[in-house]
Amino acid sequence: MTIAPLSPSTLPPTVTSPVTPLLTTAAVPAAAPVTAPVDLPATPHYTVRLARDEDEVRAAQRLRHLVFAGELGARLDGPEPGLDSDAFDAYCDHLLVIEEETGQVVGTYRLLPPERAAVAGRLYSEGEFDLSSLAPIRPDLVEVGRSCVHPDHRNGAVIALIWAGLARYMDRSGHNWLAGCCSIPLADGGVLAAATRESVLTRNLAPEEYRVTPHLPWNPEGITFPPRVELPPLLRGYLRLGAWVCGEPALDAEFGCADLYVLLSLRRTNPRYLKHFLSLVPAA
Repeated sequence: MTIAPLSPSTLPPTVTSPVTPLLTTAAVPAAAPVTAPVDLPATPHYTVRLARDEDEVRAAQRLRHLVFAGELGARLDGPEPGLDSDAFDAYCDHLLVIEEETGQVVGTYRLLPPERAAVAGRLYSEGEFDLSSLAPIRPDLVEVGRSCVHPDHRNGAVIALIWAGLARYMDRSGHNWLAGCCSIPLADGGVLAAATRESVLTRNLAPEEYRVTPHLPWNPEGITFPPRVELPPLLRGYLRLGAWVCGEPALDAEFGCADLYVLLSLRRTNPRYLKHFLSLVPAA
């Protein structure tokens, strides 16, 4: 296991970056070691940390474009071909999972702490939802988004390190609230989105004081769906940790998704889960 300190992403020259809590890295194998013939490929090892410079941010943007545009068909209109970028990138910290042998960024998650959101002027999700009900908790809320994993590395290790890096980031920042959109692709005609909506609004709906309203609601009317479906992995992970879904989904036409706004209080999370994830990314 290797451990090293991290630094926040670079902000625009006009923005004064507040002190960002350090995050540590942890290298883990994709699976437990096994006895194997020497001619088999080595098990990949990964490191999780924050992007240190603009090149690493661009690597995250390149991965996002590969997944969102290349794989999911999102219509991205960024200023540079092959990159998924927007104005919020400069204000965010970018969590990276890196394959150690190649140095390739194979997983990423974008994190916007409240101090940076205040400088940016708003949260990204405010483009899709009226978040006025969350005003009392905004100073303690980290917004997350743009989560993706390279298709060749969708294994337990990469997913676990994303969760672990997120847990360590929140632990070091001292913030309690985590929120963002969980996107459900509509390529299947909305079947998965309709079934997911029905499930989470029945079982995981936020209390009234934390409800939000989509600017452009996604309408599932007329869609037939099975009584039981497997929820999208990211959403399933949040719900397991105790997150709420804050109301009806929004239509994200650019990404071809129905977006659910998800809100998590660390005080509602089972301490056993937090302890597990924090153990994967030891403190410096």
